This record gives sequence, structure tokens and C-alpha cells, in this order.
Amino acid sequence: MIKILTTLLSTMRVQMKQSFARPMFRFCLIANPILSTVLLYQMYRNAGEENFFAFVVLGAGLMGLWSCICFSSAGDINRERYSGTLALIFVAPVSFPIIILGKIIGNTVMSLLTLVISLVTAVVIFRIPVKLESPMYFFLSLMVTILAFVVISSVIAYMLTLSRKTELYMNLIEIPLSLLCGFVFPVTILPQGVRFVSYILSPTHAVELLRMSVWGVHDTEMYFQKLAIVLGLTALYTVLSILLYRKIETRVRIQASLEVA
Repeated sequence: MIKILTTLLSTMRVQMKQSFARPMFRFCLIANPILSTVLLYQMYRNAGEENFFAFVVLGAGLMGLWSCICFSSAGDINRERYSGTLALIFVAPVSFPIIILGKIIGNTVMSLLTLVISLVTAVVIFRIPVKLESPMYFFLSLMVTILAFVVISSVIAYMLTLSRKTELYMNLIEIPLSLLCGFVFPVTILPQGVRFVSYILSPTHAVELLRMSVWGVHDTEMYFQKLAIVLGLTALYTVLSILLYRKIETRVRIQASLEVA
């Protein structure tokens, strides 16, 4: 256990340094939430919404968070492949999933800065009041949201491990997932068929928990029902990531095609 924790912390530290050194990551981390906050404020300022924190700040922050995760956690596999280190990581004494998990956690933790940048932008430029009706529920929801992002990122990373079209898929999933998960607007306005896809994605329910916490949790039963749904979907995604890794491991050991697949 100590060895695993040490590996996780070391991987997180190295990953955070490497990610911040990339111009694209710095843009997603700093510029993206500022621009998204300005855009969303212009969209919602005449919409009759009183608590801008629920959609403007959270929406811009979560969009920036997802962009950072999308272009880092998914792209790290591709970078390791072209650096010639993917096979070395795969056969390292510490298991491959632990290293990938450390990378994802490191990216996610650093990407939380997008929420802070979005909040500062909204307060300084637009003088938006910060209304957080249920702070304890909000921080619980935030922890669950981080967990949901980490697990779904691991699924995506494993799905792209054997693909050489990682950059294409990264650009393909960024905006659609932001819309499907309700970062910008409630998923209830989406068509029924599309809404079904939204509800099988754990971040959708995590975002609803965050907004409930901002507005104030008056129905605790509904809150904990949604919390149970997020945790249940996260558990399913965890099982899926384990199955994907086992399939990848079997294929790699038989075909030895990790870097050329």
C-alpha cells in the first residue's frame, strides 16, 4: 500500500509539471475558463436567472476542467507512445493502472483551478455575487464530481490506449460531452433520445448535485438519490475500466503491438 501511494504521489507530481509546461494545457487551464465565463455571462444575463454562480461560474469552470482532462488524461497515452515510453510504463514493476491513475488524478487536481479562475473572473469583471446556499453539500458534491471525472477519464484513457487516432477522438469528445453532461445548460432541454445518453454519464448527475447545492438542498432525499446514482455509475465505470485494462493486457501480451497498434 505504501508503495502504491508513493507511486501515485510521484506520478501526480511529475504529471502536473509536465502538463503545465505544455502551452495547450495552460490555455485550457487559464484562458479557457476566463473566455467561457464571459461568454456564459452574456448568454445568461437576460435569462432571468438570479444566481449566476449556478450556470456561469460552474459552467465555465467545468468546461475548463473537462478540457484540461480531455487533452491531458486522454492525450497522455498518445504522448507516451510517441515518446517511446509507453511500453516501458506498461512493463514497469508498478502496475500500469496505478501509473495512469496517478496521471489522471494529477491532471484533475490541477484542473480544479479552472473553477477558481472562473469565479474570480465573474466577481471581478461582472460583480456577480457568490451565493452558495448549502456549502457542506457543495463540497461533498465537488468531491463526488472529482471522483466521477477521474473514473470516466480512466475509461477514456484505456479505450484510446490501442488507438493511433487519439488526437482525433480527443477533439471529438470535448464539446459533445460538455453539452451532454449539462455544463452549459440543463440536460432537460435536450431531446428525449439524447437525454438518455446524458443520464448514463456520471458527470451529468454530478453537475446536478453541484447546482442543487448552490441553490440550496431543500429535499435531502432527492439529493441523496442523485448521489447514489453518481456513485453507482462511477462503480460501473470502474468495473468497465478494469475489464478494458484486462483486454488491453491480453492483446498486448499476445500481439506485442502496444506502440504500433
